[in-house]
Amino acid sequence: MTDQDPTDDRKYRAPALEKGLDVLELLSAQGEPMTPSQMSAMLGRSVSELFRMIQVLEFRGYIEQSPDGYRLTNRLFTLGMTQAPIKSLVDVAMPAMRDLASATRQSCHLVVPSGDQIVVIARIESPGDLGYSVRIGYRRSILHATSGLMFYSRSNPRARKHLHDSLVSLFGDADVAEFAGRAMAMTRGAHVERASDFVVGVTDLVAPIMGSDGVIATLITPFIEQASMVCTKAEAATLLVQTAGDISEQMGAVSQA
Repeated sequence: MTDQDPTDDRKYRAPALEKGLDVLELLSAQGEPMTPSQMSAMLGRSVSELFRMIQVLEFRGYIEQSPDGYRLTNRLFTLGMTQAPIKSLVDVAMPAMRDLASATRQSCHLVVPSGDQIVVIARIESPGDLGYSVRIGYRRSILHATSGLMFYSRSNPRARKHLHDSLVSLFGDADVAEFAGRAMAMTRGAHVERASDFVVGVTDLVAPIMGSDGVIATLITPFIEQASMVCTKAEAATLLVQTAGDISEQMGAVSQA
């Protein structure tokens, strides 16, 4: 019995490596811990085939055990963060994000697209007593994320088509058509405002960070209504848009003026 695909005409193959990559890609796509049996069923491979791969990936720190199964660590994320474009974006954004958090007394997040998902690559906690934030490395499907609306509508045509096709393969034409319609309708202004579907009382304020060829990231303020506030939600949105614009300028965005 062989795993070789008769239509695969590659000159070189490394079956063991590909099994390990299959495990990493599956855990990333699922976004939640999985047992070896669950991985086996999803990948169409026996548990014994995957056992050695899982052990090596755990030993090298790419995955870890949790009460519900194996999950990704931040090791891949950390490796990706060392790449020059991402590192440059974080270096540029962090001082501006600190100023934004200080002015609004709210936390903020820097988010980039990663395939069909969004990933949080930097955050600044609220300097006040109350705030809401998610961990660095947090991922979610673009189709279900507020940032996803910006990543879809503000992409250049080539990138948008690629994202559209990728989402259709995962979610089907109907869901993606509904998402695309919302994206185009909700992102006509400088920012998107949408109630969080995770936490009651939190409103996601999202502004795009543009590069020379379309959107490269989003800046998010998860706004919390408080009894005593330094600025209103509308004021926080204005500051968010200004900050995203400043970062965009430093990242080489083409002026729309």
